[in-house]
Amino acid sequence: MKQSHLFIPVLNEWIAVFMHRSMQNLIKFTREKGYSMSQIFALTVIHHRGTCGVSDIGEGMGVSNAAASQLLDKLVHQKMIERTEDPEDRRGKQIRLTPKGAQVIQESYFARKSWFKELEDSLSVSEKEQTINALNILIEKGRQLEQASTAAAIQDNPEL
Repeated sequence: MKQSHLFIPVLNEWIAVFMHRSMQNLIKFTREKGYSMSQIFALTVIHHRGTCGVSDIGEGMGVSNAAASQLLDKLVHQKMIERTEDPEDRRGKQIRLTPKGAQVIQESYFARKSWFKELEDSLSVSEKEQTINALNILIEKGRQLEQASTAAAIQDNPEL
């Protein structure tokens, strides 16, 4: 098989290994701490969106507003989020992380990445250099594709 035909299968294999190890550690973290994956997912959505509404969280999680609201009730009770009145629309609520919720997110990120050091220790200096170079190329090319995609979307829809 030519080298060019190996790129996508090898990349897919790396993604599978990466996701398996990362998710395995995240699942272990949630079990040890007594959280559900849905709770961690909701906290992650809030973390990335900042202060947001129930519908934003429901949309981010792919669930109904009612399901999101029910999950958020539990997170309020656990003091991981705060729910306040929206100053622009008193019927709406704004959701944001509390310091406890932010800490849980940081711990979950650390748990997902905890195997990186073990991986680093298993690589020789030369392998680390090769990996750094290859990943920097992928990062740069991925960013270029993202920029081109964004530019094309703006060109197709100037109102963006």
